[in-house]
Amino acid sequence: MAILIDRSTRILVQGLTGREASFFAAESLAYGAQIVAGVTPGKGGSQVHGIPVYDCVAAARCDHPAEATLISVPAWAAQDAAQEAFAHGLKLAVIATERIPRRDVVTIVESAAAHGGRVIGPNSLGLIAPGLSRIGAAGGTVDSVRRAYVPGPIGIMSRSGGMMTEIADLLTRHHLGQSTCISIGGDPIVGSTFVDLLPLYEADPQTRALVLFCEPGGSMEEQLAEHVGAHGSRLPIVAFVAGRFADRMQGVRFGHAGALVEGRRGSPAGKVDALRDAGIVIAEKLSQLPRLVREAMGTT
Repeated sequence: MAILIDRSTRILVQGLTGREASFFAAESLAYGAQIVAGVTPGKGGSQVHGIPVYDCVAAARCDHPAEATLISVPAWAAQDAAQEAFAHGLKLAVIATERIPRRDVVTIVESAAAHGGRVIGPNSLGLIAPGLSRIGAAGGTVDSVRRAYVPGPIGIMSRSGGMMTEIADLLTRHHLGQSTCISIGGDPIVGSTFVDLLPLYEADPQTRALVLFCEPGGSMEEQLAEHVGAHGSRLPIVAFVAGRFADRMQGVRFGHAGALVEGRRGSPAGKVDALRDAGIVIAEKLSQLPRLVREAMGTT
């Protein structure tokens, strides 16, 4: 099993005629994803990699029922694209676009909630259920994906899409496969946080442990710690918190969109303390993750 996607998930690509979306689609098709149609206003009637392109989501879904969409459009168009998707029955929107205005992201998230949908991203490389399907660019080319990701019991949630693949590859090299891996997005506001996704992993019988990749800024790690501290979790959780150097550089501006720190909340040290206090295992080095995951699952 997996969460959010599986082999049968039918996918639209909004912005399919763009360079990045076209690349995502070609590699995902080769991996086995069911990309059934694309949407680019004004390009209806064309094809990309044999995928039919439509002018709007309504027309695409009329001919090709789908459950999920990958949105790879300019930032100014992302809000309209997402609202169109949810209004026409799509339940999962994975948004690759970055630098979407925050007010627009809030509107997107509200639209998803109103229609019973879910947002992954924005600024997400997507998600992958190894051996089953992929939405987005997680892992890059199909050959790289097949090397890095293999089916297994470890879920990964990462604020960095690139580091998600690095962690999957590290686990794979230590014979620890993955269930579902999600790049939640690196922008200050994202549609699905660690706390939002945790219940899905807990309900998935394939998943036996979780690995988190955390970064400076924001409070979603602290929110997860508060949730786990109050409610517990059936899953052992192992986290790596990147950017420890930032604690020694107070007042320095970093370029990462999500790296907003307010006092101790949002700082790497604050995240480490909160997660550890909630019983979440902290890896001091990435190389420790395979051993810590095995110990957490009791399979050493």
